[in-house]
Amino acid sequence: MVRIGIVGGTGYTGVELLRLLSNHTRVEVGFVTSRGAAGTRVDAAFPNLRGFCDLEFVDPGRAPYRTCDVVFFATPNGTAMQQVPELLNAGVRVIDVSADFRLRDAALWARWYGQAHACAEYLDEAVYGLPELHRGAIRDARLVANPGCYPTAVTLGFLPLLEARGAGSGPLIADAKSGATGAGRNARVDTLLAEQGDNLRAYAASGHRHLPEIRQALTDGAGEAIDLTFVPHLVPQVRGIHATLYAELAPDVDAQYLFENRFRDEAFVDVMPAGSHPQTRSVRGANVCRLAVHRPDPGSPRVVVLAVIDNLVKGAAGQAIQNLNLMCGFEEQAGLVVPGLLP
Repeated sequence: MVRIGIVGGTGYTGVELLRLLSNHTRVEVGFVTSRGAAGTRVDAAFPNLRGFCDLEFVDPGRAPYRTCDVVFFATPNGTAMQQVPELLNAGVRVIDVSADFRLRDAALWARWYGQAHACAEYLDEAVYGLPELHRGAIRDARLVANPGCYPTAVTLGFLPLLEARGAGSGPLIADAKSGATGAGRNARVDTLLAEQGDNLRAYAASGHRHLPEIRQALTDGAGEAIDLTFVPHLVPQVRGIHATLYAELAPDVDAQYLFENRFRDEAFVDVMPAGSHPQTRSVRGANVCRLAVHRPDPGSPRVVVLAVIDNLVKGAAGQAIQNLNLMCGFEEQAGLVVPGLLP
């Protein structure tokens, strides 16, 4: 039995980790931290966990980190990097669900996240936790940087094209839309129901902090520098990301075969039949990226890829557990074999 701890248990990712881990027979949750809720029962804050979690939140300063084999950080950016060196030195492995270790360039990280990195010497060691790209390295890692939600959908959607050198010289464009949970659980006026209901809007069009992360992941897949235009949007729904991706591909390349062949052994990537249109509700609550490939004009080099994920599962907690399974030598699907929630 692997003992784990969760730092930051009152956000959407933290509670999603607890929900999914309640179905995992090989792990035991030793503690869940929260400064504001310390001393209160987890299931008092999240009644869906009644009967599945009888823990109380503990203050981060009093958590028994060294009793754990693996610690998840589901914390705001800038928190994990303060504690990771001490935990690694104590033999505790870390899965960081925040952005602290996703970028390998400390100066680039500081530019996009507005603070100096506290332990830049660990950036090269951290493994980017997209199993479909770095599975082997994840198995042996002490420190895994769980990908962001937008980067997961966009990278998986472009990856077969880039790996096969199938993408032409044209630009890569990602038009991505997310539900409100992508903004976290903190109260914000712009995500209030009265502000966002019946509304669709783009944001950070001049530069989103996930942009350098996506470029880095796509460059890893392509083996060469990749340029990308990425525009995120907020839609009036709770969960889900829908990314519409545009690239150019030689007309004689069978795009459908390319995707089916690349992901044929991937349990958590579903390439749908030609002509399909995946919906975000089909992956709600499930650790799946569902893809569809389209050729709008058979004589044109343009290819359109549709990618959908649940931002809290394959885009966060579910992928983190997928990484845990790899690190601990479990079946990669352990605790994650659940269908999406409908309606």
